[in-house]
Amino acid sequence: MKRITLLLLVFLNAACGQNTSTETTTYYLIRHAEKDLSDPKNPNPDLTEAGIARSVKWQKMLSHIDFDAVYSTDFVRTRKTATPIAESEKLPLIIYDHKNLDYAKFIKETQGQTVLIVGHSNSTPKFVNWFLGYDKYEEIDEKQYGYLFIVKRVGEIYSTTLLEIN
Repeated sequence: MKRITLLLLVFLNAACGQNTSTETTTYYLIRHAEKDLSDPKNPNPDLTEAGIARSVKWQKMLSHIDFDAVYSTDFVRTRKTATPIAESEKLPLIIYDHKNLDYAKFIKETQGQTVLIVGHSNSTPKFVNWFLGYDKYEEIDEKQYGYLFIVKRVGEIYSTTLLEIN
């Protein structure tokens, strides 16, 4: 009996020493709003009137969420999509490089936070897939601007929800 008790105490001690965090981190990921396609040679187009309206709509729709950080790639269309939300939350707009992102560092820096990430038709689903560890989502169709990905991380477990909002 003493041996069983000793083994049980050793097991419980080991289990308590492991990271059993249930801290929740939530990521909201959206693609930039409608971009101006009138000049196909412009690599950094602005938003259209519909895009400006959508960025305001995103801000209103997400206004009940208390964001800790707002991230955007360094393009006019992504910054202008993210800015109304960042301004309403009184947060700085944090620029990230979607082509050279250190995902592990990003996860560490945002742990326990609620974060908005504004990206592109290819980088946004790639980001979500990275969280999951497998390719669940494909690139977003060029005509689709209303996807909202919600990624929740509790401990080391990720779950996702995709909403289409138009």
